[in-house]
This record gives sequence, C-alpha cells and structure tokens, in this order.
Amino acid sequence: MNQSKLLFWSITVALAGFLFGFDTVVISGAEKSLSEMWGHYTLFGSASLFHGNVVMASALWGTVIGALFGGWPTDALGRKKTLILIGILYTVSAVGSAVVSDPWSFAFFRFIGGLGVGASTIAAPAYVSEIAPAEKRGRLVAMYQFNIVFGILVAFLSNYAFANMGLGDMAWRWMIGIEALPALIYTVMVCTVPMSPRWLMMKGRYNEAREVLQKIDPQR
Repeated sequence: MNQSKLLFWSITVALAGFLFGFDTVVISGAEKSLSEMWGHYTLFGSASLFHGNVVMASALWGTVIGALFGGWPTDALGRKKTLILIGILYTVSAVGSAVVSDPWSFAFFRFIGGLGVGASTIAAPAYVSEIAPAEKRGRLVAMYQFNIVFGILVAFLSNYAFANMGLGDMAWRWMIGIEALPALIYTVMVCTVPMSPRWLMMKGRYNEAREVLQKIDPQR
C-alpha cells in the first residue's frame, strides 16, 4: 500500500476542515468594527437584528444551505470537483468580504463562504472514507474533525495578531481577507488528488476506478 500518497491525499482534503473552522470563527475578531461601521442599518426597525442576522449570521445561513444540498454536487459532479469548487467558494468569499464597503455585499460574500463550509461537511469525509482502507478509515477521516478545531485556533491567533499590528480601521479587512491564502493553497493542492474510486464505479467508469485503487495499493 502506498502510505505516503494515501496520507497526502487525506491531509489535503482534510484542509477543507481547517477552512471550515477558520471561516466560522474569523468573523469574531471583526464583529466590533462591523457593528460600529454599519450600526445605522436596521432590519424591521432593529439595528441589532440586522447586525446579528445579516452581517454576522450570513455565513451560517450559507452553511445550512450548503449542508442541506451539498450532496447533490458531491454525487453529480464528483467528490474531487466539489472539493475544488469548495476551495473556490472560500477564496472568493474571503477576498470579496475583505474589500466590500456595504453590509449587503459583505453578507453575500460571507454567504458564499458558508456554502463552502456546509458542502465540505459532506464532500471531504466522503472522499477520505472512499480512498482509505477499512483499518485506517477512522483515523484518516478524523483528520477532518481535527482540522476544524485547528482552524478555529489559528483564526483566534490570526485575529489577535492583526488586532495588534496598528492597522486601525483596516484590521478587520485583513482578519477576514487572510483566509484567501490558505483557501488558495488548498484549492491548488486538491487539484492534485485523484477522483474517488467509489464515485467512478458508481458512474460505471471501472477502468479509471481500478487505476486509482492501484495507485493506493500497487499490489492489487
């Protein structure tokens, strides 16, 4: 069995979990600045309702939608293509959220990132479980959960660093925009992983599935 390839592919896909954790928590560092900047906007006459449900929770709404419907692209397009799409969503969300000047555009880009978060909860564990041998499946899939927590930790550290760099009103943009760097790295890396052999077999592409399985275990 090619342990190095199996580990590399699993770690690469598990980075979607890192982005999950980072994207979910990074908004906490920008919350005060966003509230001060867009505090005059209201929803049903309430500024706090607008801030909580539009500015802060837009990514969570996207996560719900992504989790509910993420199975469709995972099955229709394949695990790999969905994982690549997730990386693109994260990248666009990070860059867009960091450069906008109004709360509705900010909410839109954060919502896009939330779609990536929700879809990753389906596509990433499915991919890893389908390339991993039975005896290693639990440990390899668990890397996704580990990376969620690791992403949360790094987001807090990143927010703290940018808050103390003397960036002033620009600090929140850096806090959110920095996610584009790991998102871009993840997207490039995930392009190098093979397609899921199980998905290939589901689509009747048996020869391609066999080739992937032989890369994992040349003795097959």
